[in-house]
Amino acid sequence: MLSILQTMTKLSGPTDPIKALGGDFRRHLEIFYARLKLAPPYDSVEKAIKSLTATVASMPLEEQARVLGDAKLTWDQYRRAFVESGLASKHRGIILGLIRSDRTKELPAEYAGFLEVYTNVDRGELHHREEITGERT
Repeated sequence: MLSILQTMTKLSGPTDPIKALGGDFRRHLEIFYARLKLAPPYDSVEKAIKSLTATVASMPLEEQARVLGDAKLTWDQYRRAFVESGLASKHRGIILGLIRSDRTKELPAEYAGFLEVYTNVDRGELHHREEITGERT
């Protein structure tokens, strides 16, 4: 039976699979911002890529293989890095406006996880404001 590292190498070729994952994440971030017609916040994009690759590299090999081999788990890690890097706070008002005016239709379905971050934060803040003021918005 092949080891997980051998399997990962066989699947990805001679390149580093974690580096390839970072490159794929960069490509998705570029698509995300381009389709929204926004300039990507480059420093935060770099921070997100570093966060993603460091997180996955720190995982046991079996978990790395699961993340690299399962699109849902990969997108969960993308979303986590998107939030932890601060990308979710960049262009926040503009992106919320695009979501509310239903102008995010051009994004492929897998980008919904990024968009949900904005709406979940917005709902959380509204709920918190309601608790403090007693008013419903």
